[in-house]
Amino acid sequence: MADNTKTKTWDATRLPDLTGRTALVTGANSGIGRTAADALARAGAHVVFAVRDPERGLAAAATVHGSTEVRRLDLADLSSVREFADAWQGRPLDLLINNAGVMMLPQQRTADGFEMQFGTNHLGHFALTNLLLPYVTDRVVTLSSGAHRMFDARIRFEDLDFTSGYNPNRAYAQSKLANLLFTLELQRRLAEAGSPVRAMAAHPGYAATNLQSHAGNPVMRGMMKIGNRFFAQDDRAGALPTLYAATQDLPGASYVGPDGRGELRGGPTLVGRSAAASDVAVARRLWTVSEELTGVSWASGAGDRGGARGRVAAER
Repeated sequence: MADNTKTKTWDATRLPDLTGRTALVTGANSGIGRTAADALARAGAHVVFAVRDPERGLAAAATVHGSTEVRRLDLADLSSVREFADAWQGRPLDLLINNAGVMMLPQQRTADGFEMQFGTNHLGHFALTNLLLPYVTDRVVTLSSGAHRMFDARIRFEDLDFTSGYNPNRAYAQSKLANLLFTLELQRRLAEAGSPVRAMAAHPGYAATNLQSHAGNPVMRGMMKIGNRFFAQDDRAGALPTLYAATQDLPGASYVGPDGRGELRGGPTLVGRSAAASDVAVARRLWTVSEELTGVSWASGAGDRGGARGRVAAER
């Protein structure tokens, strides 16, 4: 049986007062994102639902107790990411939670031609974060997964888009490994710039959400359906690592997940990562490649959090 001690001692009721703060949650229309958004709003934050489908976002926001707004964002389309950032107009942003993601899809491409999982889970959030970073005042939390240790996970610089030998599991694992390497390099750059902003990562363990229903392999979908019913924790427990990483006093580049066996269930705690996810040289190389692929570079004003100075240089 999973050890739920920390779930009992730290849950969403232990969140600090977030009155006057603004949080942006990507993919907040369902699952862990909606649950996290609801908890943040209940704690007093104004929560921005950044979602691909505004109608679904509005329906989700209507179930949340607190101050919300809905804005369209398609992470699989870099023009949408730029439009979203341009519309932000210098407004302070306390918490940026990079939650949205796709999982184990049949082979697909983003609007810009990238493999869908790498393009959405990593490149979309990479561009969004750098474009909004001059306005972030507290921290960036990016969702990864235990899958970063699985399926021969590595950054395939020779073929990031799996143009040959596509495997949905390996493509997903690469994207989740990229999330952790992005966090590692983002924190290094923030610290070097003298910024108080912290980059964090989190993973939900095995949480029952609709993410698993999109797996391309029908056998995998069937196994996940069974797992969701009998083994997974619910989205409220799955959101706790995100909330913990977003609000607790933790070192930069911390990685938060469940404290139970295999990090599948339990209360939020600091967890380890694979050697591949700790490789600073690969993290730097991935950052450089991501800048080249997205046309979005490191925020020149990242070290100055007093105002929205120094917009990111984005090649059009």
